[in-house]
Amino acid sequence: MNKVTVRDLRTHGGRVLERVVRGETVTVTRSGRAVAELRPLPARGLRAEALLDRWSALPRVEPRKLRADLDAVLDATL
Repeated sequence: MNKVTVRDLRTHGGRVLERVVRGETVTVTRSGRAVAELRPLPARGLRAEALLDRWSALPRVEPRKLRADLDAVLDATL
């Protein structure tokens, strides 16, 4: 976890927020003490309609062919 001072946040707020957008969690300190934490928001879930649209676009899977492909690649002794 990285730290920035309140002064750095005020001076370079845009840069700090870009770090957060990229997934970094940043602790804000004042007089050497942690006073706040900036972290990315969790990703929003998809609506059921969007999930069904994606599901309908997936290729059809043939279980026997999939099993044969996996057996050809994986070591069964593991």
